[in-house]
Amino acid sequence: MADNPGCESCSHYVYNEYYECYECLVDLDEDEFAKFLTGTMTSCPFYEHDDEYKIVRKQN
Repeated sequence: MADNPGCESCSHYVYNEYYECYECLVDLDEDEFAKFLTGTMTSCPFYEHDDEYKIVRKQN
């Protein structure tokens, strides 16, 4: 995913305590999943920068 910094900084990339690993919570449709598996997806359309202070700025 070239245009985005990476999954590690995305708000959809969370730690699963049951499996003890990180996973993406975005549900891809069949076409998006095929692009992901073949490596032809150039950037993730669901990327959101993980900004844990976003809600605090809205309160001020």
